[in-house]
Amino acid sequence: MRIIGIDPGLRNMGWGVIESHGSRLTHVASGTCRSAGAQLAARLLSLHWQLSDVLAEWQPDQAAVEQTFVNRDAVATLKLGQARAIALLVPAQAGLVVAEYAPNAVKKAVVGVGHAEKRQVEQMVKMQLPGANPAGPDAADALAIALCHAFHTRGAGRLAAAVEAGR
Repeated sequence: MRIIGIDPGLRNMGWGVIESHGSRLTHVASGTCRSAGAQLAARLLSLHWQLSDVLAEWQPDQAAVEQTFVNRDAVATLKLGQARAIALLVPAQAGLVVAEYAPNAVKKAVVGVGHAEKRQVEQMVKMQLPGANPAGPDAADALAIALCHAFHTRGAGRLAAAVEAGR
C-alpha cells in the first residue's frame, strides 16, 4: 500500500510518500510544494497544481492530512484552513479516501510523545524510514503523517482480524 502524507501550509505544503508492506515501511519520495503568486487565489491554485502533479507521479493508494490547529491570529488560521482544503481536495479528486490526524496524534505515533519537537519528529522519521532525507521540516512532518496513518491502518487491520477470528 502506498500512502501520501500531507502537511498543509499556505507558503510550504509538505508531502511524503511511503510504502507499507505488512510491518515493513519504506520511503518512496518527499518534498515541498511552494506557493507562487501575489494573490491568495493564485497561491492556492499553485499549490493545487503542484500537489496534483505529485499525486499523478507517485500514485498513492491512501492519503493522510494533518488537522489544523487554531491559533490566536484568526486571519492566519483561516488562510491555513484554505491551504488545508487544497490538501484534502486534491487526493479526493484522485479518488482517495483521506484520513485526518491531529498534530499530537502524529507526534505520539512517530516519537511516542504527543508534544515532541520538530527536530525529534525528523530524527524518528529518518530512523523509521532508512534512506529518507526529507528536504526540510515540512517534508519530514508529511512523512510522519504518512507513518502515523500506516500505524493506525495496521492496528485497525489487526483488530479486524482478531474480531473475525473470534466469530
